[in-house]
This record gives sequence, C-alpha cells and structure tokens, in this order.
Amino acid sequence: MSIKIVTDSNCGFTVEQAEALGIEIQPTPILVNGEQYFQEENLSIDKFYEFLTSDDAKVSTSQPNPYDVAERWRRILKDYDEILYMPLSSGLSETALVIKHMAETDPEFMGKVYALDNHRVSITQKQAVTDALKMIKEGKTAAEIYNWLTDTANISSIYIAVNTLKYLKKGGRITPAVAAIGTLLKIKPVLQIQGEKLDTYTKVRRLSDAKAAMIEAVKNDLETRFAEQRRAGKMTVCIAHTQCLDEALQFKDELSAAFPDVEFTFVDPLSLSVAVHIGPGALAAACAIKY
Repeated sequence: MSIKIVTDSNCGFTVEQAEALGIEIQPTPILVNGEQYFQEENLSIDKFYEFLTSDDAKVSTSQPNPYDVAERWRRILKDYDEILYMPLSSGLSETALVIKHMAETDPEFMGKVYALDNHRVSITQKQAVTDALKMIKEGKTAAEIYNWLTDTANISSIYIAVNTLKYLKKGGRITPAVAAIGTLLKIKPVLQIQGEKLDTYTKVRRLSDAKAAMIEAVKNDLETRFAEQRRAGKMTVCIAHTQCLDEALQFKDELSAAFPDVEFTFVDPLSLSVAVHIGPGALAAACAIKY
C-alpha cells in the first residue's frame, strides 16, 4: 500500500524540505488585518514578524479551508492508496477535529484517509512526521502508523520562555494590568504545552533562570512520566525559538550536556501559530518519544 503524508505548516519543515522527503504541506492561513497570507507562498517568516511587531497590524491564524484540504486529498488519492494527515494539535486549533470528522464520515475518504490528532505542534509535530516516514519505509500501513502515533500522543512536552508579555496581552491570554505589572517587574513567564493549550509553568526574571527552569522541567519529565521510554532509548530532546537562533544554538549545548544519553534532534523556528501568541525572542525546550 502506498502512503502519502500530508502535514501542515506548523510542523517546521519548509516546502523544499517536504518535497525532498516526499510529503506535502497544507498551509495554515495567517490573517493580517483580515487579509489572508500563506507561509512561503506570499509570506516570508521575516515579513510575518514585521507584521507581528507592528502596532498597526492585527495578526492571527485561521483554519485551512476544508474544501481545499479535500481537493488535495482527491488529487493525492489518484496516485496513492492511503493518506496520513498530520495537523497541528486540536488543543491549539480546531482544524484537527474538523478534518478528522471529514475523513471519518465522508464515504469518499473513509478507509483511505487517516486524519490524526496526536496533540503535537512545531518540533514535536516534526518528530511525529519523522517517525511516520520511518514506519512507511518499514512497510507499515497507514492504520498501523495512525495507531502508534495515537497511542504515544501524550509522550511529549514543550516548555517556552517568553521574552515579552506584549503578545500574551494582545491575544487576551493575560490582562493589561497583569502585563503592566509583569513588565515593570521584568517577569519572564515560562509556558508549557502538554499536547493542549499554552499554560503557565513558572515565572522568572532572567533568561538564564528561564533556561534552567526548562532544563529542570524536561529532566523531571524524563525521570518520571517518560522514564520507561528514556531507559529504552526512545526519547529525544529538541529546541525551538522565535527569531533568536544564536541563543537557541547556545541553549542546544546546555540541553545536550544535561541529557547526554538522550538523542538531540532539532533546532527549529517555533511555528507561526504559536509565535502569534508569544512574539519574537522566545526560546523553547522539548522532549518527545521517537519510533
């Protein structure tokens, strides 16, 4: 059975990288003052941050049009037997649930399209796609890959040190008063994504403290929730960032030194769907199971 993976632009792969791997990317719409853009089509990452940091632009994300998704599936199914659709976590967007419903109820796609919701985003989503590609090479069916990714959905976590409270305030995740007090006290929140929404993990005042808090959080996960997978050599660690690559590369050395027995995989930009809420200068550490 031939299988085609379709993921979305939250996964961290560029279109060029996706083409080289034989996968397709369904672009996630970015809205700027109501006008629709797509990453790499008519919106570069630099231009996205230019919009995001402008006081004159209202930036948000939207859902892919189900009609466009269905048209892509129809085209692919002319050449492939099955599709594994791997979008952003439903905890951060309703897209996964909408598309999953379409795959499971439309007779045209039932039994041919496996629409996943394994609660991943950015670097952990990229790891899931990497795992799926490996399983395809081993001859696994789309159903087998879907089941493994579903069963291991919660074996990942992301911790994000935010550089400014401005974007959390703009998105309504904190009140203007809390943002003002936090800015005055130079507070840097460390957020977490445990497969669902962005939540607060802790608060610090310096980047060095934020990095230490993230390393400690990953350490706790690897020693408790994911201890069995770590002993089996099945865990990875990785880093993401928003417009601070040099800091991310330095952090890579610290994270790798903290967990020498765990494979280090990616240093990637955080997905734009997350960057909308946290702005530039953010740094993230993550761990995730690997196949």
